[in-house]
Amino acid sequence: MADLCPRFEGAMGIISKRWVGLILFELLHGAKRFTEMETDLPISGRLLSDRLKMLEKEGIVERNIYSEFPVRIEYILSEKGKALEPVIQEIQKWANDWVPSETAKNTNA
Repeated sequence: MADLCPRFEGAMGIISKRWVGLILFELLHGAKRFTEMETDLPISGRLLSDRLKMLEKEGIVERNIYSEFPVRIEYILSEKGKALEPVIQEIQKWANDWVPSETAKNTNA
């Protein structure tokens, strides 16, 4: 059996972490504040923060801090993150074609 490509394995390790796909999907629509994502996604603030830090460390997400009062912090996809858009769109298309709606509902449990 041939060994998996380490780069492919590494990429799958990043995007397959729970909630990362939904966070990326959310950021495809543009910059978001933490509280917006926390409201829109069924994920705890602590876990969202952890995933955003991981994505920032990987260079997929950028955190922009604006010197306003109160301070405004937004998250946006980097060029590396934007490059995932066709991948995410293809996964969405595949899911629409092949994943029954009952299965999709059960994965959020």
